[in-house]
Amino acid sequence: MSELAELKCEACSADAPTVSEAEMHSLGADVPEWRIVERDGIMQLEREFTFRNFKQALAFTNKVGDLAEAEGHHPALTTEWGKVTVTWWSHKIKGLHKNDFIMAARTDEVAQSNVRAD
Repeated sequence: MSELAELKCEACSADAPTVSEAEMHSLGADVPEWRIVERDGIMQLEREFTFRNFKQALAFTNKVGDLAEAEGHHPALTTEWGKVTVTWWSHKIKGLHKNDFIMAARTDEVAQSNVRAD
């Protein structure tokens, strides 16, 4: 388990600061397969996971959904045949928070424990 994945998410209020540029790069180094994208002026973390078929992709989606529900922090999930795109950001602050990087690291662990992502 990565150090980042072991951290607990903290409650995030609407006035919580987004991560700084330096924090973004530091935390991003712990989840190197994730890319930072900007949509409608909102920074987000995104990664595509590939699978051999739809059944495996759907199983992964459900496990990420369980993880999200347990933390009360929910990503955008797009499930397709053999592929799942996971996008994390903090809706309340309209940007990235440390919690998003923690959840990205935990998502990576779900992928590793699930059918191996290609």
